[in-house]
Amino acid sequence: MNKNTIIAVVLSTLVVIGTFVIQPMLFPGASNSGPAGNGQQNEQQVSAENSSFEESVIKNSSAPITTPEIEKVDEQTVTIKTNKAEIVLTNRGGDLISYKLTDHIDVETKDGIQLSDNISDINRTCALSFGGVDGKIINDLFSVEKVDDYTVLFTKRFNEKNPDGTESSFILGKRYTFTPDEYMFKLDILIHGDEGMKGLNVNNAAYTFRTSPQIGPHFNPKLNRYENRQFISYNGSKAKKIVISARQFKQYNKDYLWNGIAGKYFTELAVPESSTKMDYSYYSTQIEMNDYANAQALLVRKPITENDATDTYYMYFGPRNEKDLKIYNVAENNAWNLSGLGLTESLQSTGWLSWLETVLKWIMEILYSLIPNWGVSIILMTILLKLLMFPFTKKQSMSTLKMQELQPQIQNIQAKYKDNPQKQQEIMAKLYKESGYNPMSGCLPMLVQFLLLFAMYNLFNNYFEFRGASFIPNWISDLSSGDSIYTFKHTIPFLGNQLRILPIIYLISQLLFGKITQNGGTTAASSKMQMNMMMYGMPIVFFFLFYNAPSGLLLYWTISNLFQMGQQIFINRMMKEKKAELSANKIVKAKR
Repeated sequence: MNKNTIIAVVLSTLVVIGTFVIQPMLFPGASNSGPAGNGQQNEQQVSAENSSFEESVIKNSSAPITTPEIEKVDEQTVTIKTNKAEIVLTNRGGDLISYKLTDHIDVETKDGIQLSDNISDINRTCALSFGGVDGKIINDLFSVEKVDDYTVLFTKRFNEKNPDGTESSFILGKRYTFTPDEYMFKLDILIHGDEGMKGLNVNNAAYTFRTSPQIGPHFNPKLNRYENRQFISYNGSKAKKIVISARQFKQYNKDYLWNGIAGKYFTELAVPESSTKMDYSYYSTQIEMNDYANAQALLVRKPITENDATDTYYMYFGPRNEKDLKIYNVAENNAWNLSGLGLTESLQSTGWLSWLETVLKWIMEILYSLIPNWGVSIILMTILLKLLMFPFTKKQSMSTLKMQELQPQIQNIQAKYKDNPQKQQEIMAKLYKESGYNPMSGCLPMLVQFLLLFAMYNLFNNYFEFRGASFIPNWISDLSSGDSIYTFKHTIPFLGNQLRILPIIYLISQLLFGKITQNGGTTAASSKMQMNMMMYGMPIVFFFLFYNAPSGLLLYWTISNLFQMGQQIFINRMMKEKKAELSANKIVKAKR
């Protein structure tokens, strides 16, 4: 348990102990009237057929809020179906308990992706708690009105004890509005106070609003090291991404236009219509249910000083891909007429190398349009890149050969001027110039390959289109996860419970490539052990490290090794001929 959590628990306990026993309130009746207009209108237009059930107290508030006990309302759910998702809402708290993406299949369950994961009686999606993050979620039963096929309104009357000892009453409304063809929906939180209400302020906050307790699909962080959960916040110019681990509860006290939680392929983002109304936010990975950590963003609303208030949140619950996120940059492209949200800033990228990822994506998509198989696209792009890189690889190998030719003279210079480093550098520079050798000539190919490796790793590890994409059925059936031909009954340390062939092929290709590369030139005896370690040790380490890597990534590395092996054989033959030519020239010069 971290420091912030300990402090929160201690303060909460003190407040609970110090709270007077609250006697049941009088139970005034109230009537309903139907809503009119859109989410921007005054809450005086919002209906509220007041529900009834036992008194509920927000224990962590200095100004207790209670619910008047009136006519009982039964617990019920409402299901909304769009072309993108099937959503289930409950009138308990007016919360969301299921958000299933019907156009994206969960590989494990063979059903739609369930984004609202880890739902429980104490934590639900879009739940509210009065006051700050320490308050319990509202568990009252709300009245329900299904306005149309895509709009649902929940309302509930609450009593608030004012600082001066008087009481006031207000209606809390939660209106969900969905649209048929988008992942984004709108949530209006409506406060309508009776005469005498002095705003809503519980411990210097109106309420706390939250995303799902955990974002789906369900995953095991011990088995899938290539999946994680991130808290993302965007301030209008830059996105902050924080990888979160279990048992965290931390405050994020910087300004934001939106924030939320993201997994590898899906994300939940909350966009307040007016970010100036918002106070600090938190991200939580506390464990509440079955040893499975949450991954949740909590947004705190500043105190409300008016009798009536309407807060609008646009909620994006969907794929973490550019195609669906970029439509909110241009008003004409989305049903909500939103623009400039910058939701694409939530995408995974290597930052300053994102341009290279974009180029690689573009190449792959062209290849996919010709042969609609992402595995084939990876293979073709790998071969294409290796062909483009061949002149650099050849130059690097020839540079190595030149260095070997100059090695005796270099050793003589180092021995002769070992006590005069400055003179040694001058003579070496003169030697390089006369022989036409550039020590930096081998750096460019290595740099280019290094940049490509970084960009490829991020692209193949996070590219949304690879999710569920099959290359070879019954073997590599999902390029976003490891291949599998057999499932063991027990988990094997470092490997998991799947028998994977692709990592074994990768290991063999890496060992063969190392052997061929070593045969390309002579190796000093003093460094032979180091070379053997690099040639045999590192591939074995990488085998265990990448055993559960996405098969798309391993496919790229394996094809890259195999193709480069053929290139290296050609280069080795060419270097052998060049060495023979140099030896012949030396013999001719010696005879003269």
